[in-house]
Amino acid sequence: MTIRPIRVVGDPVLRTPCDPVGTITDGTRSLVQDLLDTVDDEGRAGVAANQIGVSLRAFSWHIVETGELGYILNPTIVELSEELQHDDEGCLSVPGLFFPRTRSAYARCVGQNLEGEEIELAGEGIIARLIQHEVGHLDGELYIDGLERSVKKRALRQIRETL
Repeated sequence: MTIRPIRVVGDPVLRTPCDPVGTITDGTRSLVQDLLDTVDDEGRAGVAANQIGVSLRAFSWHIVETGELGYILNPTIVELSEELQHDDEGCLSVPGLFFPRTRSAYARCVGQNLEGEEIELAGEGIIARLIQHEVGHLDGELYIDGLERSVKKRALRQIRETL
C-alpha cells in the first residue's frame, strides 16, 4: 500500500493541464493503485494524479457514505445541470482551508478503466462536486479559481498566511 504525499498550492504540477493516459502499462496500473491507496486515507474524497505529482488525466474517489472506492482515466465532463449547489469546499492541495463555492448540482463524466472500457461517474451533491473539482485539477485549476471575487481575495490572503 502506497499513500503518496499530496502536492500543495504553489507546486507547478497543479497548474499544468494533465496529458491523456495513452497505452495502459504497468506504470498506469501502479498509478491507479497509488491513487486508490492515497484517496482511501482518512478524510479524503478525491485525489487527482497531479496532486501526487503525476501529470496524467486520472483521478480516484472514495465516497465514505457508501464505501465506494473508484478511479477513472481520461475523464471528460459531458453533462452539468443548470441547477446549482452552494457549499463550503476544501482541497488536499490547499490544506485546512474551506471556502464557499458554487457548483452544478449534478455532473456526469465519462472516461475509461484499466481495461480500456468506457465508464461513467455521475451524481448529485458530493459526487457532482467531486467530479467538477477533480476534473478541474486535471485541467490545471484549483477550486479557489472559481470563488466569488471577495471570497477569493480572502482565500488568497489566508493561503499566503498559512503556507
